[in-house]
Amino acid sequence: MNFNILNRIVVIIFVPLFMLALCGCKIKYSVSGASISADVKTASVQYFVNRAPLGNPKLAQMLTEKLKDKILSQTSLKLVNGVGDVNLEGTIEGYGTQPMAVQGGNNATAALNRLTVTVRMKFNNSKDDKFDYDASFSRYKDYDSNWSVQRAEDEYLEKEIVEFLVDDIFNKAFVNW
Repeated sequence: MNFNILNRIVVIIFVPLFMLALCGCKIKYSVSGASISADVKTASVQYFVNRAPLGNPKLAQMLTEKLKDKILSQTSLKLVNGVGDVNLEGTIEGYGTQPMAVQGGNNATAALNRLTVTVRMKFNNSKDDKFDYDASFSRYKDYDSNWSVQRAEDEYLEKEIVEFLVDDIFNKAFVNW
């Protein structure tokens, strides 16, 4: 058999079969890495409840709004009031500072303090409950002991701690590696 005839047979038979097979495939692309079922159309984020004995009065609102913003910017889901196809409920369980890196002898002082925030999240996916979770997330930032707690909050709370917490919550809910 001639080589040209064999090539023609391959092109005539296998290329259309290959193209047909590709048409049946569903490829999902995402810039954020989010992997969300096509059945899921809506999301809801309930206002965070603050159960921490101490804390920043703006923290619950910061977490709620940052999480909503992340969902809107990183997914095609529509945010709804009430309960969506996926629902997130959060509770602030811990907020505080503690001394770290103690230095000195009899008059020991902390060189650093640590600001820590802990939240508990419940995630419910009404379309596929294998993605449901109930988990705690904690983030902290160390700061100079000469700073006030107010200065540490101004510097790190929203810009770092809340951002990292929101990333952790979002990734656990929507990035299914």
